[in-house]
Amino acid sequence: MAEVFEWKTERDDETIIRTHAWSPPGCHPVGCGLQLHVKDGKIVKVEGEPSHPITRGALCPRCLALKEFIYHPDRVIYPQKRAREDRGLDKWERITWDEAYDIIETNAKRIIAEYGEEAIMVFGGTGRQANTYYPLMAFMVFGSPNACYAQSGWSCYGPRATITAHLMGGGYPEIDNACRYADRYDHPGWEAPKYILMWGKEPLKSNPDGFWGHSVIDLMRRGTKLICVDPRIHWLASRAEQVVQLRPGTDTALALAMLNHIVENDLYDHDFVDRWCYGFDEFAERVRQYPPSWAASICGVSEEQIIDVATKFATEKHSALGWGLAVDQNPNGVQLAQSLLSLLAITGNLDEPGGCTLGTPIAGDDDPARDMANWGFEAGVLKPEVWEKRLGAKEYPGFSTIMNQCHPDFTLNAMQTGEYKCRMAYFHSSNVVSGAIAAQPDKWYEALKDVDFAVAQETFMNPTAMALADVFLPLTTFAEHNGHVQPHYGLNAAFEAAINKAITVGECKCDIEIMIDLGKRMHPDFWNQFESVEDYLEKRVIPKGMTFDDFRNAGVIQPEEVYRKYEKGMLRPDGQVGFLTRTGRFELYSTAFPLFGEDPLPYYMEPPFSPYNEELDPTIKEEYPLILTTGARTYVSFHSEHRQIESLRDMVPDPLLDIHPTDAAKLGIKDGDWVMIENQFGKCRQRANVTPTILPGVVHAMHAWWYPEKDPNAPSLFGAYESNVNTLLPNGYIGKIGFGDTFKANLCKVTKDERMEV
Repeated sequence: MAEVFEWKTERDDETIIRTHAWSPPGCHPVGCGLQLHVKDGKIVKVEGEPSHPITRGALCPRCLALKEFIYHPDRVIYPQKRAREDRGLDKWERITWDEAYDIIETNAKRIIAEYGEEAIMVFGGTGRQANTYYPLMAFMVFGSPNACYAQSGWSCYGPRATITAHLMGGGYPEIDNACRYADRYDHPGWEAPKYILMWGKEPLKSNPDGFWGHSVIDLMRRGTKLICVDPRIHWLASRAEQVVQLRPGTDTALALAMLNHIVENDLYDHDFVDRWCYGFDEFAERVRQYPPSWAASICGVSEEQIIDVATKFATEKHSALGWGLAVDQNPNGVQLAQSLLSLLAITGNLDEPGGCTLGTPIAGDDDPARDMANWGFEAGVLKPEVWEKRLGAKEYPGFSTIMNQCHPDFTLNAMQTGEYKCRMAYFHSSNVVSGAIAAQPDKWYEALKDVDFAVAQETFMNPTAMALADVFLPLTTFAEHNGHVQPHYGLNAAFEAAINKAITVGECKCDIEIMIDLGKRMHPDFWNQFESVEDYLEKRVIPKGMTFDDFRNAGVIQPEEVYRKYEKGMLRPDGQVGFLTRTGRFELYSTAFPLFGEDPLPYYMEPPFSPYNEELDPTIKEEYPLILTTGARTYVSFHSEHRQIESLRDMVPDPLLDIHPTDAAKLGIKDGDWVMIENQFGKCRQRANVTPTILPGVVHAMHAWWYPEKDPNAPSLFGAYESNVNTLLPNGYIGKIGFGDTFKANLCKVTKDERMEV
């Protein structure tokens, strides 16, 4: 009989709630284990949960600052409204939830009657209970096909997940850190990776998508060596065997050259290639065009290092790949993802102990909440003829066949040209105006400022809510609701665990509760079946047959790892061996890409804004001589969150621009100086961090910066654009399938700003 997880215990005058984290505050969907000590209805202490099999009592600064976040005086804990003419002004008044729902229902039904469901758009961000709820709000509450993640090229995780689906049928490859075993690293069927090729990823700071970053240190203690591919030397890279410090945006050239060396020198796994890969001959012919000598001149990396890294990854069995946002945030990123997945496959490091584990494809009844459109059709809420109006679906079929959302670049362009008019905007934990994820957030602001009606649901007032919302709905943190955590959104779910409510703050509600409440007003015939958040979780989310109490009493549920699933018929719904593709094999030559107007084989493309792009206007290269990269995480913030949390802000009080000492000296810039960063798209102001850890000629700027302490009223909007490098990042420079943009490779100039304050 399984041991009961004591999620709630009484000790002296305290109640201790053992739970698992989801944003806010912090990363998602890691599911870190916490103990929340509650006294007189308030959290008095936050600790790590030592019994958690993955995080084992460790917490990041964001979770340790949970009390500050929850009880911050600026947190909004009651519903609010203001007059439409007062948008941009701090003129909010407290209202009841019923009044807020009345306003939303009245406006939504009026807009649907006049303009159709498609006139409503739900913008999503990190999510406060899971990332799936903003599309569900669009599809299942308002019947709209337009759920929008307003990031150019949908450049976060989606590209990697989509290309994985096209090439092998789904799942997600992740570093094998023994996270499916209760005995972890002592499990006899597990082995430590010989090498981890950490490509554009810094997991200690972000614990991305459910991968517990600190496990990399655990693996290094067990003999794993690191090879870091990054233009910056971060903490992990400083402890790596090698750092491949390449020019930003040239990653695909490096990956192709590694593949060239492996193929040309017969270092690939013949058995896996012969039995399980499709199109090797065509693939080999393509990569022969990209020798290491060619890539060395493009990437700024020596030919010898490229050969050495490729040889070690191919011959040391087994080794793993940790791939990050450098893959997604690149117009050439589809080809980079294709190359890296092919690298895993032909070296025999896919779905192997010590290599990369592979999640199983989500299909059919495995997780019906993920097949959101079909669920909407079956419920009679989302009409097929309305679904056909999803923005960008026809223009980017390679994107839309996997992603149940509208295409962000197409959407912004359609709004700017008047082709599409958004009548109601619903900001579901999405800080579009300050560029939490968006490029040119000022363009989104202009496109949305005249929307007929807008709602924001969030934990704190932010620039987007202040600029655009008519109604503000206050959200719970994970300490204030029941819920569910599953790493990789189910695409490689090492475990499942419950979020357990510990406290109540004000009148805050969670994403699911708001969705149910509004659903019962908009489509009661469907939504009346759900009596509570827990009822919804039981019927739609947690493992079938379990009550929510069963689920949380089970603690952390770990399905044991099964390797080489392609040999066992575990990747296909028909039970046949192989992969869930048209050919039944891992496709080195993609049969899907030509259907979307894309080359079936990987190729290199120089970044649109590059000193080496022959098609770029020479005057732009001359005016903006530095290569700009952005978006590296810090330990103390998650995108635009946490700027008002004092203990976290004290650690990183200002936005920082990393610049090499030789570049700083040429520009007369000293460490700590305020500087202006400019290009043809915009400008912003940050502090110089003069450091030898970045390549000469390259600068790195922190993203999504705003100032909660500054004037909330327009045009300031908490200083949303003063230091926001996202204003320099354009929309529309994307790959053929619709993914990627220039977040990681652009151009700029940097000058000293003599002003002390602005």
